[in-house]
Amino acid sequence: MDSFEINKIIGAILLVALLVIGIGKISDLVFNVNKPEKAGYMVKVETETNSTDTKSPAEEPKVEVDITALLAMGDLSHGEKVFKKCSACHSIKSGGGNKIGPALYNVVGRKVGALNDYKYSTALVEYKKEWNFEELNGFLLKPKSWIKGTKMAYAGLRKEKDRASVILFLNQNSDSPLPLP
Repeated sequence: MDSFEINKIIGAILLVALLVIGIGKISDLVFNVNKPEKAGYMVKVETETNSTDTKSPAEEPKVEVDITALLAMGDLSHGEKVFKKCSACHSIKSGGGNKIGPALYNVVGRKVGALNDYKYSTALVEYKKEWNFEELNGFLLKPKSWIKGTKMAYAGLRKEKDRASVILFLNQNSDSPLPLP
């Protein structure tokens, strides 16, 4: 390969580079874009503030539910069907052991975070309550908002009948089910 061919190759590469840069500069002139001073969009959010109520969301009281009326909506066979969603992470059989989540046999009436062979989140260990009907209802509705810091990733059961049925099913799967209120 002689020097003339090498010069042609280098010249072609330089020409392509100049064309790319030149086209970029020419397009900037033709298509003038005015960039905003501040990046992003302003989203207007209407917030209602009540001067007498200054509680933060963490201080809001938990909603009281008539648990007797709620449990009256429940059905054991429906609870067994709904619990199939839970069975991917939890065992309900006596001696079934833990899965991703703790075993739920005998859960109703048990202290929150009480199984010794399961590593609970710090939030559940420090909760210091028992899994009664009201606690289960609140936790099953929205686990992450009922006990802040729980590692349970499930979004919750929105339908009251589903929650009531699962609570009845959990209560039934126990050595000594609690009497219904």
